[in-house]
Parts: sequence; C-alpha cells; structure tokens
Amino acid sequence: MVKKSSNQMWGGRFAAGPDAIMQAINASIGFDQRMAAEDIAGSKAHAAMLASAGIISDSDAQAMREGLDAILSEIEAGKFQFSEALEDIHMNVEARLTELIGAPAGRLHTARSRNDQVALDFKLWVRGQLDATEAALVTLLHACLRQAEAGADWVMPGFTHLQVAQPVTWGHHMMAYVEMFGRDLGRVRDARRRMNECPLGAAALAGTSFAIDREMTAQELGFDRPAANSLDAVSDRDFALEFLGCASICAMHLSRMAEELVIWSSAQFRFIALSDRFSTGSSIMPQKKNPDAAELIRAKIGRIFGANVALMLVMKGLPLTYSKDMQEDKELVFDAADNLMLALAAMAGMLGDLRANKEALEAAAGAGFSTATDLADWLVRVLDMPFREAHHVTGSLVAMAENKGCDLGELGLDEMQTVHEGMTSEVFEVLGVHNSVASRMSYGGTAPAQVRAQIARWKEILA
Repeated sequence: MVKKSSNQMWGGRFAAGPDAIMQAINASIGFDQRMAAEDIAGSKAHAAMLASAGIISDSDAQAMREGLDAILSEIEAGKFQFSEALEDIHMNVEARLTELIGAPAGRLHTARSRNDQVALDFKLWVRGQLDATEAALVTLLHACLRQAEAGADWVMPGFTHLQVAQPVTWGHHMMAYVEMFGRDLGRVRDARRRMNECPLGAAALAGTSFAIDREMTAQELGFDRPAANSLDAVSDRDFALEFLGCASICAMHLSRMAEELVIWSSAQFRFIALSDRFSTGSSIMPQKKNPDAAELIRAKIGRIFGANVALMLVMKGLPLTYSKDMQEDKELVFDAADNLMLALAAMAGMLGDLRANKEALEAAAGAGFSTATDLADWLVRVLDMPFREAHHVTGSLVAMAENKGCDLGELGLDEMQTVHEGMTSEVFEVLGVHNSVASRMSYGGTAPAQVRAQIARWKEILA
C-alpha cells in the first residue's frame, strides 16, 4: 500500500506538509490566479493532444474539457475558492478538476510538468499583454496625430536645454512623439513575434518519453512553433524581460511627454489647457487646477523601470534550468503591465481633451532671439559668408538687440550695418517666426508642408 503525502500534489516523497512559514513564502496563488484563463487554455490543448496521440482516451479528454470549462466559469463568476495550501493556480485548477470529474483528472498531467506549464501560462499572459499594449499605442498615436493635424502650422518655440532655440510648429512637436510611440509599437510587435514559441512539451526540463505532438499544441494555442530546446523552454524568461524592456522605453517616452504637459499647463507657459477630467483642485487654494494625471504618469514610470531591473537581478545568477527564484517574475510583470496600460490610457485621454493655446504659443515662438539661426543662414546663403563668420556676426547682432531690449527684427538696418556693411533689407524677410518655420523644408523638418506629409505617412502606416 502506498502511503499518501499530506500534499498529494507533491507525491510520496514527502511525509509531512510544509511549515506555515514555508507555505507562505512558497505560495503564489495570491497573484498567479490572474493566469487562470491561460492555465485552462493550456490544459485543454494538452488534453486534446494527449487524446489525439492515443495517450489518454477520448472520453477522459472530453471529461477534462468539460470540467475545465466549468472551472473557468466558476472563476469568471467569482465563485471559485482559491486555496493557499495548493500553492498556485495550476494545482488549484487540478484539485478542483479532480473534485468535478474524479480519476480522469489524474491523467491530465501526463507528459507535462509544472515547469513547462507555468512557462506556457506566463508566456500566454505576456503575449496577451503585448497585444493589449499594441492596441493602446495605436489609440495614443491617433490622439497625437489629431493634435498634430489641428496645429500643423501653429508656431511655437523649440527648445534645447529648456531654452528657446528655434521656432517650430505645434504639429511638428506632436509628430516627434508619434515617432517615439511608433518605435514603441514596432518594439512591441517585434517582441511578440520573437516570443511566439510554445514551451509546452518540454516537461520538467528534458522533454518526455511519451509520443506527444508538440506541433499540435503549439498550433492550438496560437504559437508559430514549439520551442526547440527543452532546457531553454522551461528556464527562459526573455519574453518577460523583453516586455519589461519595451514597457520601460515606452514609459520613458510617456514620462517625457507628461513632463512637458506639466510645464506647458503652468501659468508661466500657458501653452495648453488640460480638461477638468484629467485635472484636480486644491483643498485650500481655490484657483488651482493641477495636472495630476500627467504627474502620476511621470511617477508610475518608476515602478515599470523598477520591475525591469528587479527581474534582471532575479535571473542573472540562475543556472539552468528552473529555480524557484523564477516565481518572483510574475508580480513584477503584472504590476508593470497594469501601470503601463493605465499610463497609456491616461495620456491618450489627456491628449484627446487637450486644448493648445495658439496665441500663447506664437507669442513665445519669437522670444529669446529664436530666429538667430535663420539670420546666420541668410548671411551664408545671400552674402556667401563662411558659417563660422556668420555665426559671429549674428552673435554680435543678438548682443546689440539684447542691450537695446528689443528683438532682432526690431533692429534698424543701419544698426545692423555697423556690424556688417553687407546687410540689406532682405534680411527682415527671414526674421519672422512664420517665415522661419516655412523655410525648414528639408525632409523631416518643421515646415507645415513637411508636417502634413508626415501625418499622411503615419495615417497610412496605422491604416
């Protein structure tokens, strides 16, 4: 007679159950129940394959499928009783399946280990999150494009070092973020393609002696192919790290945009007005309208960065194949994914409601001698002056205007000629901010015609 362990899932090796502290540190059901749908999908595909291969009977496979569907319905209805004593989502589902269908449930784990099972569930979950991120990025890109199209020819200051540099257009500035989020979209799609290999069938680490059909389970679960090495399949978390890498870069872009929205909505800039839906007030100062959504996006990014670094540190010292350390992967990824999706949705919402202040943008566009480079270019183009000399002449004119407390275009021609006698009245044609942006017709430049061409290109890409 075989003596039963106090935890039948572990088998006969253990005579006693775990200590309460061991149970607390070992259990993951508190968070990995999020993968219930993925776990059940993987088990249904595995059962169907086992029956197809003649490893279990068709009647057992049907009982498994019906039982698993019933369990999923219980979970979705909030009626499933999760047990910490059963450690994780895999054992919770299997124990409930045993209650529902009896002995056939014990055959489900044939030719399978928790190692390839958890790798499958987690990969399915991350793949779904990549799909959700892709959809959220497309929504955000369309919000940016609408802003760009509305203000394709609105002038505003372009900055370096947060100092006024040259005039640009609002549309051009918005299209810079389209390029950033577009690269994020490309990374997400690329990561999904690379991770789409099925680990199921790798078993504990060495594969299995059963004549399983890994191509069948891979196809059933929407993978391109089975993972080619069983050792790698159960110990790989590159897909999670790559998701966190994509998320971190995207989060950085979101934080940069959030920072600009915070600055631009201030009384000192007045470049934009955020809607009441994405702002809050003050408990003491009735005039306040705080850009809290943007600030919270900026703050939540740190959690995504932290998850990326933390999982790298978990994985960096692990020998092949599976180690229990890898259980620490999921909470990090779940939290990062939740915060990324929230930040993407909030940014798309803010941009959808945001009103740019055309007049304030234009008033600021000419400040800080923003057309100085246009003047230097004119000296090179019209007077055939070497650029370094033109830079020096322009700098002298800027100093003159600064001393007078006026803009470059407000200097008289006679004053300009004291710096360089070749100056003509034509120079005033390049000193206006609208003339400046219109002249930047190089590919990717800020000229409205170029901005509209890029908007059209991106609309075609997203279509």
